[in-house]
Amino acid sequence: MDKQCKRDTFNKAKVELHVHLDGAFKLSTILDVAKRRGITLPATEDEFRIVCTMSEPSSLTNFLSKFEQYMHVIAGDREAIKRVAYEFVETKAKEGVVYVEVRYSPHLLANSVEPIPWKQEKGDLTPDEVVRLVNQGLKEGEKAFGIKARSILCCMRHMPNWSMEVIEMCKKYRNDGVVAIDLAGDESLNCVANPGHRKAYEEAVRSNIHRTVHAGEAGPASVVREAVEVLKAERIGHGYNTVNDQQLYKKLLEEKMHFEMCPYSSKITGACDPDFTKHPLNRFKKDNANFSLNTDDPLIFDSSLETDYQIAKEYMSFTEEDFKRVNINAAKSCFLPEKEKKELLHLLYQDYGMIEKTSF
Repeated sequence: MDKQCKRDTFNKAKVELHVHLDGAFKLSTILDVAKRRGITLPATEDEFRIVCTMSEPSSLTNFLSKFEQYMHVIAGDREAIKRVAYEFVETKAKEGVVYVEVRYSPHLLANSVEPIPWKQEKGDLTPDEVVRLVNQGLKEGEKAFGIKARSILCCMRHMPNWSMEVIEMCKKYRNDGVVAIDLAGDESLNCVANPGHRKAYEEAVRSNIHRTVHAGEAGPASVVREAVEVLKAERIGHGYNTVNDQQLYKKLLEEKMHFEMCPYSSKITGACDPDFTKHPLNRFKKDNANFSLNTDDPLIFDSSLETDYQIAKEYMSFTEEDFKRVNINAAKSCFLPEKEKKELLHLLYQDYGMIEKTSF
Protein backbone atom coordinates (compact mmCIF):
# COMPACT_ATOMS: atom_id res chain seq x y z
CA MET A 1 0.00 0.00 0.00
CA ASP A 2 1.31 3.43 -0.97
CA LYS A 3 1.08 5.60 2.15
CA GLN A 4 1.45 8.82 0.18
CA CYS A 5 -0.86 8.06 -2.74
CA LYS A 6 -3.11 10.65 -4.31
CA ARG A 7 -6.27 11.73 -2.53
CA ASP A 8 -8.83 9.64 -4.38
CA THR A 9 -10.11 6.97 -1.99
CA PHE A 10 -12.85 9.33 -0.79
CA ASN A 11 -12.57 12.60 -2.64
CA LYS A 12 -15.20 14.41 -0.61
CA ALA A 13 -15.36 16.56 2.52
CA LYS A 14 -13.82 14.94 5.60
CA VAL A 15 -13.81 15.53 9.35
CA GLU A 16 -10.82 14.60 11.53
CA LEU A 17 -11.06 14.47 15.32
CA HIS A 18 -7.84 12.80 16.54
CA VAL A 19 -4.53 14.28 15.41
CA HIS A 20 -1.68 15.64 17.51
CA LEU A 21 -0.17 18.98 16.51
CA ASP A 22 3.28 17.97 17.74
CA GLY A 23 2.98 14.78 15.69
CA ALA A 24 2.07 16.67 12.53
CA PHE A 25 4.88 19.17 11.97
CA LYS A 26 6.36 19.39 8.48
CA LEU A 27 9.92 18.03 8.30
CA SER A 28 10.96 20.95 6.12
CA THR A 29 9.72 23.37 8.76
CA ILE A 30 11.64 21.64 11.55
CA LEU A 31 14.82 21.85 9.49
CA ASP A 32 14.16 25.49 8.62
CA VAL A 33 13.56 26.47 12.26
CA ALA A 34 16.63 24.51 13.36
CA LYS A 35 18.74 26.46 10.89
CA ARG A 36 17.36 29.77 12.15
CA ARG A 37 17.99 28.78 15.76
CA GLY A 38 21.44 27.31 15.15
CA ILE A 39 20.38 23.77 16.12
CA THR A 40 22.30 20.94 14.43
CA LEU A 41 20.18 18.28 12.71
CA PRO A 42 20.80 15.77 9.89
CA ALA A 43 21.65 17.76 6.80
CA THR A 44 18.86 16.76 4.42
CA GLU A 45 15.13 16.23 4.74
CA ASP A 46 15.47 12.60 3.63
CA GLU A 47 18.11 11.89 6.28
CA PHE A 48 16.01 13.57 8.95
CA ARG A 49 12.92 11.63 7.87
CA ILE A 50 14.72 8.37 8.68
CA VAL A 51 15.48 9.64 12.19
CA CYS A 52 11.95 10.90 12.91
CA THR A 53 9.65 8.33 11.30
CA MET A 54 8.58 4.71 11.70
CA SER A 55 7.40 2.41 8.93
CA GLU A 56 7.33 -1.02 10.60
CA PRO A 57 5.37 -2.26 13.63
CA SER A 58 7.25 -1.46 16.82
CA SER A 59 6.29 -0.37 20.33
CA LEU A 60 4.68 2.62 21.97
CA THR A 61 8.00 3.28 23.72
CA ASN A 62 9.88 3.51 20.42
CA PHE A 63 7.12 5.70 19.02
CA LEU A 64 7.33 8.14 21.93
CA SER A 65 11.12 8.34 21.57
CA LYS A 66 10.69 9.88 18.12
CA PHE A 67 9.38 13.12 19.63
CA GLU A 68 12.73 13.67 21.31
CA GLN A 69 14.38 13.88 17.88
CA TYR A 70 12.66 17.13 16.92
CA MET A 71 10.53 18.66 19.68
CA HIS A 72 13.44 20.72 21.04
CA VAL A 73 13.50 22.61 17.73
CA ILE A 74 9.91 23.86 17.95
CA ALA A 75 9.20 23.93 21.70
CA GLY A 76 9.70 27.30 23.30
CA ASP A 77 9.94 29.20 20.00
CA ARG A 78 7.07 31.65 19.51
CA GLU A 79 7.44 32.07 15.78
CA ALA A 80 7.73 28.33 15.19
CA ILE A 81 4.68 27.41 17.28
CA LYS A 82 2.43 29.83 15.44
CA ARG A 83 3.87 28.69 12.12
CA VAL A 84 3.28 24.95 12.70
CA ALA A 85 -0.34 25.65 13.68
CA TYR A 86 -0.89 27.65 10.49
CA GLU A 87 0.80 24.99 8.33
CA PHE A 88 -1.24 22.27 9.99
CA VAL A 89 -4.45 23.88 8.69
CA GLU A 90 -2.90 24.12 5.22
CA THR A 91 -2.06 20.41 5.25
CA LYS A 92 -5.55 19.39 6.36
CA ALA A 93 -7.16 21.57 3.71
CA LYS A 94 -5.08 19.78 1.05
CA GLU A 95 -6.34 16.45 2.44
CA GLY A 96 -9.95 17.48 1.92
CA VAL A 97 -10.69 18.05 5.60
CA VAL A 98 -13.33 20.72 6.21
CA TYR A 99 -13.27 20.51 10.01
CA VAL A 100 -10.46 19.34 12.29
CA GLU A 101 -9.86 19.15 16.02
CA VAL A 102 -6.14 19.18 16.71
CA ARG A 103 -4.77 18.32 20.15
CA TYR A 104 -1.56 19.11 21.99
CA SER A 105 -0.04 19.58 25.43
CA PRO A 106 0.62 23.30 26.04
CA HIS A 107 3.21 22.34 28.65
CA LEU A 108 5.22 20.19 26.24
CA LEU A 109 5.41 23.02 23.71
CA ALA A 110 6.48 25.55 26.36
CA ASN A 111 10.00 25.84 27.74
CA SER A 112 9.19 27.27 31.15
CA VAL A 113 8.01 24.09 32.92
CA GLU A 114 9.63 20.88 34.18
CA PRO A 115 10.21 18.07 33.39
CA ILE A 116 10.55 18.01 29.60
CA PRO A 117 13.20 15.63 28.18
CA TRP A 118 13.93 17.66 25.04
CA LYS A 119 14.32 21.05 26.70
CA GLN A 120 17.64 22.72 25.87
CA GLU A 121 17.36 25.50 28.40
CA LYS A 122 14.68 27.06 30.56
CA GLY A 123 12.89 29.93 28.84
CA ASP A 124 9.98 32.28 29.36
CA LEU A 125 7.32 30.79 27.07
CA THR A 126 4.44 29.69 29.27
CA PRO A 127 1.77 27.08 28.46
CA ASP A 128 -0.82 29.87 28.39
CA GLU A 129 1.13 31.76 25.73
CA VAL A 130 1.53 28.54 23.75
CA VAL A 131 -2.27 28.26 23.57
CA ARG A 132 -2.57 31.86 22.38
CA LEU A 133 0.05 31.29 19.69
CA VAL A 134 -1.58 28.09 18.46
CA ASN A 135 -4.96 29.82 18.40
CA GLN A 136 -3.49 32.62 16.28
CA GLY A 137 -1.89 30.20 13.84
CA LEU A 138 -5.09 28.16 13.47
CA LYS A 139 -7.20 31.29 12.90
CA GLU A 140 -4.87 32.62 10.23
CA GLY A 141 -4.89 29.17 8.62
CA GLU A 142 -8.67 29.10 8.63
CA LYS A 143 -8.83 32.43 6.79
CA ALA A 144 -6.16 31.41 4.29
CA PHE A 145 -7.41 27.91 3.46
CA GLY A 146 -11.15 28.08 4.04
CA ILE A 147 -11.64 25.29 6.56
CA LYS A 148 -12.49 25.25 10.26
CA ALA A 149 -9.96 24.21 12.94
CA ARG A 150 -10.39 23.91 16.69
CA SER A 151 -8.06 22.61 19.41
CA ILE A 152 -8.11 20.19 22.35
CA LEU A 153 -5.71 20.68 25.27
CA CYS A 154 -4.01 17.57 26.63
CA CYS A 155 -3.32 16.59 30.20
CA MET A 156 -0.45 14.09 30.48
CA ARG A 157 -0.81 10.95 32.58
CA HIS A 158 2.72 11.24 33.98
CA MET A 159 2.24 14.89 35.02
CA PRO A 160 -1.00 15.17 37.04
CA ASN A 161 0.17 18.45 38.56
CA TRP A 162 -0.32 20.07 35.14
CA SER A 163 -3.96 19.03 34.78
CA MET A 164 -5.71 21.77 36.74
CA GLU A 165 -3.80 24.37 34.74
CA VAL A 166 -4.93 22.63 31.55
CA ILE A 167 -8.61 22.79 32.48
CA GLU A 168 -8.27 26.45 33.46
CA MET A 169 -6.83 27.17 30.00
CA CYS A 170 -9.72 25.26 28.44
CA LYS A 171 -12.12 27.52 30.32
CA LYS A 172 -10.18 30.68 29.48
CA TYR A 173 -10.02 29.97 25.74
CA ARG A 174 -13.34 28.17 25.28
CA ASN A 175 -14.59 31.02 23.07
CA ASP A 176 -11.27 31.41 21.30
CA GLY A 177 -10.74 28.08 19.56
CA VAL A 178 -10.34 25.54 22.39
CA VAL A 179 -13.19 23.01 22.48
CA ALA A 180 -12.17 20.22 24.89
CA ILE A 181 -9.76 18.58 27.31
CA ASP A 182 -7.91 15.30 26.70
CA LEU A 183 -5.80 12.89 28.74
CA ALA A 184 -2.85 11.35 26.91
CA GLY A 185 0.26 9.35 27.76
CA ASP A 186 1.17 5.96 29.21
CA GLU A 187 -2.01 4.02 29.98
CA SER A 188 -0.18 1.82 32.49
CA LEU A 189 -0.24 4.81 34.87
CA ASN A 190 -3.37 4.69 37.01
CA CYS A 191 -4.81 8.06 36.10
CA VAL A 192 -8.11 7.51 37.90
CA ALA A 193 -6.39 7.04 41.23
CA ASN A 194 -4.60 10.36 40.81
CA PRO A 195 -6.51 13.33 42.24
CA GLY A 196 -4.86 15.75 39.80
CA HIS A 197 -6.54 14.24 36.74
CA ARG A 198 -9.81 13.50 38.52
CA LYS A 199 -10.16 17.03 39.82
CA ALA A 200 -9.46 18.48 36.38
CA TYR A 201 -12.12 16.32 34.75
CA GLU A 202 -14.59 17.02 37.56
CA GLU A 203 -14.04 20.72 36.90
CA ALA A 204 -14.54 20.09 33.18
CA VAL A 205 -17.93 18.53 33.90
CA ARG A 206 -18.92 21.42 36.18
CA SER A 207 -17.82 23.96 33.58
CA ASN A 208 -19.38 22.19 30.58
CA ILE A 209 -16.01 21.63 28.93
CA HIS A 210 -16.08 18.72 26.49
CA ARG A 211 -14.00 15.66 27.39
CA THR A 212 -12.10 12.98 25.50
CA VAL A 213 -9.56 10.46 26.86
CA HIS A 214 -6.89 8.27 25.29
CA ALA A 215 -7.94 4.80 26.46
CA GLY A 216 -7.89 1.19 25.31
CA GLU A 217 -5.07 1.77 22.83
CA ALA A 218 -2.21 -0.09 24.50
CA GLY A 219 -4.10 -0.37 27.79
CA PRO A 220 -6.90 -2.82 28.69
CA ALA A 221 -10.64 -2.28 28.47
CA SER A 222 -10.63 -1.33 32.16
CA VAL A 223 -8.95 1.97 31.23
CA VAL A 224 -11.85 2.70 28.87
CA ARG A 225 -14.32 1.93 31.65
CA GLU A 226 -12.49 4.32 33.99
CA ALA A 227 -12.42 7.01 31.31
CA VAL A 228 -16.18 6.77 30.84
CA GLU A 229 -17.37 6.13 34.40
CA VAL A 230 -14.89 8.22 36.40
CA LEU A 231 -13.64 10.92 34.03
CA LYS A 232 -16.99 11.17 32.22
CA ALA A 233 -15.40 11.02 28.77
CA GLU A 234 -17.72 11.90 25.88
CA ARG A 235 -15.37 10.37 23.32
CA ILE A 236 -12.64 7.74 23.49
CA GLY A 237 -9.29 8.15 21.78
CA HIS A 238 -8.56 4.81 20.07
CA GLY A 239 -10.47 2.38 22.32
CA TYR A 240 -9.56 -0.78 20.40
CA ASN A 241 -9.42 -3.00 23.48
CA THR A 242 -12.97 -2.12 24.46
CA VAL A 243 -14.04 -5.24 22.54
CA ASN A 244 -12.33 -7.38 25.20
CA ASP A 245 -15.01 -6.42 27.72
CA GLN A 246 -18.27 -7.42 26.07
CA GLN A 247 -20.47 -5.85 28.74
CA LEU A 248 -18.71 -2.51 28.41
CA TYR A 249 -18.56 -2.74 24.62
CA LYS A 250 -22.31 -3.39 24.36
CA LYS A 251 -23.07 -0.56 26.76
CA LEU A 252 -20.96 1.95 24.80
CA LEU A 253 -22.47 0.82 21.50
CA GLU A 254 -25.95 1.45 22.91
CA GLU A 255 -24.87 4.88 24.17
CA LYS A 256 -23.39 5.75 20.75
CA MET A 257 -20.02 6.51 22.34
CA HIS A 258 -17.68 7.91 19.70
CA PHE A 259 -14.34 6.18 19.16
CA GLU A 260 -11.52 8.13 17.50
CA MET A 261 -9.92 5.35 15.42
CA CYS A 262 -6.40 5.59 13.97
CA PRO A 263 -5.77 2.32 12.09
CA TYR A 264 -2.31 2.97 10.66
CA SER A 265 -1.09 4.36 13.97
CA SER A 266 -2.34 1.28 15.82
CA LYS A 267 -0.26 -0.97 13.58
CA ILE A 268 3.00 0.97 13.81
CA THR A 269 2.82 1.51 17.60
CA GLY A 270 2.07 -2.18 18.14
CA ALA A 271 -1.31 -1.42 19.70
CA CYS A 272 -3.10 -3.86 17.37
CA ASP A 273 -2.36 -6.91 15.26
CA PRO A 274 -0.42 -5.74 12.16
CA ASP A 275 -2.84 -7.78 10.03
CA PHE A 276 -5.52 -5.19 9.31
CA THR A 277 -8.07 -7.91 8.55
CA LYS A 278 -7.87 -8.76 12.29
CA HIS A 279 -8.11 -5.15 13.45
CA PRO A 280 -10.86 -4.36 16.02
CA LEU A 281 -12.11 -1.69 13.62
CA ASN A 282 -13.66 -4.51 11.60
CA ARG A 283 -15.79 -5.42 14.62
CA PHE A 284 -16.75 -1.79 15.21
CA LYS A 285 -17.79 -1.46 11.57
CA LYS A 286 -19.81 -4.70 11.62
CA ASP A 287 -21.63 -3.54 14.76
CA ASN A 288 -22.42 -0.12 13.28
CA ALA A 289 -20.44 1.64 16.01
CA ASN A 290 -19.92 5.38 16.15
CA PHE A 291 -16.30 6.07 15.09
CA SER A 292 -14.09 8.27 12.93
CA LEU A 293 -10.89 7.70 10.92
CA ASN A 294 -7.87 9.76 11.93
CA THR A 295 -4.11 10.09 11.42
CA ASP A 296 -2.92 10.51 15.05
CA ASP A 297 0.74 11.47 14.35
CA PRO A 298 1.29 11.71 10.59
CA LEU A 299 4.82 13.12 10.87
CA ILE A 300 6.11 10.09 12.76
CA PHE A 301 4.18 7.63 10.60
CA ASP A 302 5.14 9.46 7.39
CA SER A 303 1.47 9.24 6.46
CA SER A 304 -1.59 11.27 5.57
CA LEU A 305 -5.32 10.88 6.11
CA GLU A 306 -5.42 9.11 2.76
CA THR A 307 -3.27 6.37 4.32
CA ASP A 308 -5.97 5.48 6.83
CA TYR A 309 -8.74 5.71 4.23
CA GLN A 310 -6.82 3.39 1.91
CA ILE A 311 -6.38 0.88 4.74
CA ALA A 312 -10.10 0.99 5.49
CA LYS A 313 -10.94 0.46 1.82
CA GLU A 314 -8.36 -2.21 1.03
CA TYR A 315 -8.45 -4.34 4.18
CA MET A 316 -11.82 -3.56 5.78
CA SER A 317 -14.03 -3.32 2.68
CA PHE A 318 -15.15 0.26 3.29
CA THR A 319 -17.40 1.61 0.56
CA GLU A 320 -18.13 5.24 -0.29
CA GLU A 321 -21.31 4.97 1.78
CA ASP A 322 -19.23 3.73 4.74
CA PHE A 323 -16.91 6.72 4.42
CA LYS A 324 -19.87 9.08 4.30
CA ARG A 325 -21.30 7.52 7.45
CA VAL A 326 -17.94 7.75 9.24
CA ASN A 327 -17.62 11.45 8.50
CA ILE A 328 -21.22 12.23 9.38
CA ASN A 329 -20.71 10.41 12.69
CA ALA A 330 -17.54 12.43 13.25
CA ALA A 331 -19.41 15.67 12.60
CA LYS A 332 -22.23 14.66 14.95
CA SER A 333 -19.67 13.77 17.64
CA CYS A 334 -17.44 16.81 17.24
CA PHE A 335 -17.14 19.39 20.01
CA LEU A 336 -18.46 22.40 18.11
CA PRO A 337 -21.41 24.38 19.52
CA GLU A 338 -24.72 23.05 18.22
CA LYS A 339 -25.27 25.81 15.67
CA GLU A 340 -21.83 25.30 14.11
CA LYS A 341 -22.26 21.53 14.25
CA LYS A 342 -25.48 21.80 12.25
CA GLU A 343 -23.71 23.99 9.70
CA LEU A 344 -20.92 21.41 9.40
CA LEU A 345 -23.42 18.59 8.89
CA HIS A 346 -25.22 20.66 6.27
CA LEU A 347 -21.93 21.15 4.44
CA LEU A 348 -21.30 17.38 4.44
CA TYR A 349 -24.82 16.55 3.31
CA GLN A 350 -24.43 18.98 0.42
CA ASP A 351 -21.06 17.60 -0.62
CA TYR A 352 -22.34 14.03 -0.39
CA GLY A 353 -25.35 14.82 -2.58
CA MET A 354 -27.77 14.07 0.24
CA ILE A 355 -29.51 17.46 -0.02
CA GLU A 356 -29.74 20.16 -2.65
CA LYS A 357 -27.05 22.80 -2.41
CA THR A 358 -28.20 26.02 -0.83
CA SER A 359 -26.42 29.10 0.41
CA PHE A 360 -26.35 30.34 3.99
